Amino acid sequence: MTVFRLATLRTAEDFADWYRIGADYVARVAEGMAFDCGRFHEEAAAGVDAMRANRTDVEPSVARSIAATLLADAAFCDPFCEWLPLWYELALAGPNALAEHRLTRISRTYASALPHVTVPQYSTPGDVLVEGRPALSHVSGFVERFVLADAILHLEWFASVARESGIEVPPELLARTREESVAYYTGRRESLSPDVRRFQALLFADDEWVGKINRAYELDSALFDVWEGILRRARTDLETTASD
Repeated sequence: MTVFRLATLRTAEDFADWYRIGADYVARVAEGMAFDCGRFHEEAAAGVDAMRANRTDVEPSVARSIAATLLADAAFCDPFCEWLPLWYELALAGPNALAEHRLTRISRTYASALPHVTVPQYSTPGDVLVEGRPALSHVSGFVERFVLADAILHLEWFASVARESGIEVPPELLARTREESVAYYTGRRESLSPDVRRFQALLFADDEWVGKINRAYELDSALFDVWEGILRRARTDLETTASD
């Protein structure tokens, strides 16, 4: 694993592709669900161009999208690892801290002129109960825990970043997606509603996000390959179910 290469990333230009890949993911999910994207495409493109030029003098809406995306990524790793075995959490403590520091520092250069930028309050295992017991008590094995965690946390990531980027996501769909997904991935529900299944299939396209980051930053990370494989299987399972 060579994610310590991230230690060499220090400028907005260095993170332009990071934001671009995140913005592409947001657009893919939003368009797949027919959400109103407003001016997101133009603003995201302007944000990427500004970052590549190491400029921070962008419209407030552009600055908000950049800051929200990078801050959501920075805050993601630690709560995600809480859903996984302790050995895994400890092994990634160093890389997680490094990524969080770098992403937060760049995001602040864009957030400094804004009154407020929301950072997702990611769920931890103690926050999610199923039949009065922690959700993790209903699953076993690394992959099941990984998929359950991602089904919850990537929904929270998207809800926050989309909102800060001016994309309207129906609150009722968010609430129902969380409820059904927790039940489904803990074996308490046999299937997802069609719109929830479509939403989660699009969200599990974060397998492509992982692969693009791995390639764009030449991390050559075997761990990223593992993550990508797990997420791709989760996505294709939902896509296959939808076509049955």
